[in-house]
Amino acid sequence: MLNVLSVLIGLFAFLLMIPAFLPLLGIANWLLVPIALFGALIGILSTRNSGRNLCLIVAAIGAFRLFLGGGIF
Repeated sequence: MLNVLSVLIGLFAFLLMIPAFLPLLGIANWLLVPIALFGALIGILSTRNSGRNLCLIVAAIGAFRLFLGGGIF
């Protein structure tokens, strides 16, 4: 059950992260990366790894986007 919740949180963060790749919307990643990390925390409590891995990938992509944009763009 926790794995399903983690996957849903990861998909939610990923779907909201798609518009954050547009210029001047990258600041939304400051909200989405912690959401994905929260999903990874829930995924750690699960016996399966797929939800945790999805959330960690989404968080890494968001953090990389923040790095490229200098934390603002």
